[in-house]
Amino acid sequence: MSENVTEVLVGGVVLAAAVGFFAYAAQVGGYEAGGDSYRLSASFRSADGISVGTDVRLAGVRVGSVTDLSLNAETYRAEVGFSVLGDIAVPSDSAVAISSEGLLGGNFVELLPGGSFDYLAADDEIYDTQSSVSLVTLLLRYVGGNGDGQ
Repeated sequence: MSENVTEVLVGGVVLAAAVGFFAYAAQVGGYEAGGDSYRLSASFRSADGISVGTDVRLAGVRVGSVTDLSLNAETYRAEVGFSVLGDIAVPSDSAVAISSEGLLGGNFVELLPGGSFDYLAADDEIYDTQSSVSLVTLLLRYVGGNGDGQ
């Protein structure tokens, strides 16, 4: 009898660990259960450091995630689609930037709200964008000089 109780307890622990693992994987992967959201898009010269599932933040708070990332073959720009929580109204003159969490941290998409009283609707595009800045490129410019005699 005690052997059966031990098996049931070990099975329960394994099942709880599996549920915890899947919940963590869903959170890291950008899955948002039950929350309504709408899709926005933006075009960047460079989308280094972001991928599907990357956080979208407003004032440092996660409000969505990147849903798709592709190359526009005509303009050679990165087309980024992302979701924003349905209860967040984004002003129509807002900007979007690819920002870094720090010197060695990862990148995220940052919404920079404008002051307009008109708001973006589902499937609208944000035109004011700022691409990611490569740390290696900045270091090479500093070491090699920037061409103005320094």
